[in-house]
Amino acid sequence: MKSKIFTFFCVVLALVFINAGMDKFFHYIPVPNNLPEEVVKDGMALVEIAWLLPLIASAEILGGLLIIFRKTRALGVLVLFPVAVGILLSNTVDASALPVALAVWAILLWIIYENREKYLVLVR
Repeated sequence: MKSKIFTFFCVVLALVFINAGMDKFFHYIPVPNNLPEEVVKDGMALVEIAWLLPLIASAEILGGLLIIFRKTRALGVLVLFPVAVGILLSNTVDASALPVALAVWAILLWIIYENREKYLVLVR
């Protein structure tokens, strides 16, 4: 039962990241009008660096696809870890989506814990 719950959360997390990455390419999620000025400035800075958003979007899509499959899940977390750090840091400015960011981190940490043997090879 634990395995099925874990797989469910992994697939949900993967779909969240794939959706976020696809939105950076196709812009189908509406942007709220009442965003704080700091968040708008940060977003404009990301748009100003032409290669950065496609890179983040590609990492989100690739990491999400890797997390779906059990064999590549540990690699998917490594791809998504820097993106998740950015998500957490950006939500310190505007805490409206902080619960979602914390849920993302909880699932990522769970995946890291479940794959800890694979990561120990990297630090030996």
